[in-house]
Amino acid sequence: MNNVINDTELKMEMAIESMDKRLTNIRAGRANPAILDAVMVNYYEVPTPLKSLATVSVPEARQLQIKPYDKGCLSLIEKAIYESNIGLTPNNNGEVIILNIPALTEETRREYVKQAKTIGEECKIALRNIRQDANNDIKKSEVSEDEVKELQDEVQEVINKYNKIVDEKIKVKEEELMTV
Repeated sequence: MNNVINDTELKMEMAIESMDKRLTNIRAGRANPAILDAVMVNYYEVPTPLKSLATVSVPEARQLQIKPYDKGCLSLIEKAIYESNIGLTPNNNGEVIILNIPALTEETRREYVKQAKTIGEECKIALRNIRQDANNDIKKSEVSEDEVKELQDEVQEVINKYNKIVDEKIKVKEEELMTV
């Protein structure tokens, strides 16, 4: 029956990783190459991740520089950034594309904090669903009532641990967003 606990923890780890990926897409007014992870460039009619076509560097705290391996795809990358709705305007100088990250207003910061909290809440819902599945598996197993109660308590300890991790990560992201 330890398998149920291990599987539950593994699924909860994956939920936390998913939340982390979503949180990196919320920008905090500083340049972070991860905000370009979702940008797909239509390269020879094939949707290709931007990071496969170019190097992304951070020359300054609020600036991203995209240098394509093939200069011929510079305009395609620029078009993909426009179409990705990440809220940044690319500046193409013929060699590289520069993205200037604007300073966040107080209102924008608060909106991003709301987004982060929503992502955290969605992660907690996923954790509760994982707990529910684990408890159902435990009830279906052929063990005594005492063992069922014991295993359910273990599952509850696991979810408490992961809920605490979610709260800590959201708090860190909130502080990051609200720091000017």
